[in-house]
Amino acid sequence: MSIRVTLDRVLLDRRMSLTELSERVGVTLANLSILKTGKAKAVRFSTLEALCRELECQPGDILVYDGENGVERVAAE
Repeated sequence: MSIRVTLDRVLLDRRMSLTELSERVGVTLANLSILKTGKAKAVRFSTLEALCRELECQPGDILVYDGENGVERVAAE
């Protein structure tokens, strides 16, 4: 998938555990784990908003676009 979730990095920077974040935002630990590992197929804006509020970050700090399946496009010569 071209969208990478960098929640683990943001949590590390904030010195916060996934369990603590789960309690603060009211999202189950299982669902946050699915998001963190990149296995989520979607994320609600309300969840993204709660994550950004508690982590004091922007959506772009949590979600990163990597291009086509994370592979750089090479220009034709």
